[in-house]
Amino acid sequence: MDHHAAASSFGAAADSYERGRPPYPAAALDFLLPAATSARVLDLGAGTGKLTRQIRGRGYDVVAVDPSEGMLGELRKAVPDVPAHLGTAEDIPLPDASVDVVLVAQAWHWVDPERALPEVARVLAPGGRLGLIWNVRDERADWVRRLGGVIATETQPRDTTMGAPFGTPVRAVFEWTHDLERAELLDMVASRSRIILLPADERAAVLAQVRQLTATHPDLLGRDTFALPYVTECAYATLPGDPR
Repeated sequence: MDHHAAASSFGAAADSYERGRPPYPAAALDFLLPAATSARVLDLGAGTGKLTRQIRGRGYDVVAVDPSEGMLGELRKAVPDVPAHLGTAEDIPLPDASVDVVLVAQAWHWVDPERALPEVARVLAPGGRLGLIWNVRDERADWVRRLGGVIATETQPRDTTMGAPFGTPVRAVFEWTHDLERAELLDMVASRSRIILLPADERAAVLAQVRQLTATHPDLLGRDTFALPYVTECAYATLPGDPR
């Protein structure tokens, strides 16, 4: 897959992304965010603001950055009081030392770490924190494994090593479930980068296979809501220096 094309594809399916993608478990945010809500947080690669609104809901001062105007349009509708800027991890439109935490959700595998790490360090205050988070479908459940086979999504690397100038990462994993209605499950599939980039007839065929799965799998038969299990992988590393 062309990673640049895939990374820039999400704006075309921003509405499906907003309806179908899961939030992040509270335990993961407890792990990634500092206790003091006075911390200023950058949601980098914010998309439609799934994570942004959770950060804002906890009382933090948050700013969002994403490379897609389509995604930012959905974010601005959801959290109009949050500043939202067009930008990338390699070129963040914020001043030096202007935030205390940078969180990157479902997006670090799209960036160039050699360029992104010094840029993230630039906008962080001394002692600031870079946190990474991914929601990963738990395919130990048979129906979820079959769903993965239908979607045929390439496994993206979830490298949490980070590197200089950051310290040693601290890692954690959280298991949870997200309840989806049938239409939301279809939106989740439709918002995958590989599916977005398919020709319309092939995309329709994939969605038809998902409908067939929900209508025939014994774990899903007769249900209108599905509990989709996730494993959420997290890591954070700290910039040297005393935090503010």
